[in-house]
Amino acid sequence: MEIFGIYGASGFGREVMPIFKATNVPERSDRRYVFVDDDEELGDTVNRTTRISQREFLEFDAIEKTLAIAIGDVKIRKRIAQVFSKKQIKWGSIAAPSSTVLHDVSIGEGAILCSNTILTSNIKIGVHFHCNLGSYVAHDCVIGDFVTFAPNVMCNGNVIIGDNVYVGTGVIIKNGTRAKPLVIGDGAVIGMGAVVTRDVPTDTVVVGNPAKPLPRKTP
Repeated sequence: MEIFGIYGASGFGREVMPIFKATNVPERSDRRYVFVDDDEELGDTVNRTTRISQREFLEFDAIEKTLAIAIGDVKIRKRIAQVFSKKQIKWGSIAAPSSTVLHDVSIGEGAILCSNTILTSNIKIGVHFHCNLGSYVAHDCVIGDFVTFAPNVMCNGNVIIGDNVYVGTGVIIKNGTRAKPLVIGDGAVIGMGAVVTRDVPTDTVVVGNPAKPLPRKTP
């Protein structure tokens, strides 16, 4: 028996499960597709796909287990990956048929590329990257581990994005240059609809057009 799982059935996972099934081997008696989610309120099946717990997935008797993490929150996704990395799990990558990957693009394991996404050329991306509906990454970009692009993110050329970065829906990231790339630091959060025209420091939340840091709350 082989088992193919998507971790998370509350939203994003339900969007990408059909892609996961369509782009991997067909389901049959010795191959199963499941959602992995501990929320029992979801029921035993979600969109006609069996839901099992994390423990059940880990204990499932299979010659090979493949898992993709469909959790948008970068910190939670990283924590889940750390748990499963200690087990004999193969990380599955998902790429919608309408996604486009052009020349000299390196993508780490566990990536999810949704419909109408584009990665152009000379791009390096770390592990467990999410590129949601209609987003693109242009030339000469470097993106770290556990980065989430929400829908319709426009990341232009010569941009460096650190690890654990969340980029909200409709964000525009201005292009840098080869000599001076635009840099978004580790752990940054880019709010929905922001226009990023300059570097974003590590662990900073920015919003607006042009994007500016949110004031830190005082005790």
